[in-house]
Amino acid sequence: MLSNVSEHVRECYEHAEYCARKRATQTDPRIKQDYLDLEWHWLTLARSFEFSERLTDFSATNQKAIR
Repeated sequence: MLSNVSEHVRECYEHAEYCARKRATQTDPRIKQDYLDLEWHWLTLARSFEFSERLTDFSATNQKAIR
């Protein structure tokens, strides 16, 4: 899974962008809110993947320094 993290991040941002575009076309406030919620969840997932990637990089760098 870690080898595909950057791709996962990109895909999450693409989904979030799609939700933002769909939200902009809606007139029903409930549907707009649903798309806003979905966008928020996609962005949160993307940030989680980014954090995981940074943490993995940090850990690898520290392991090299210890050796």
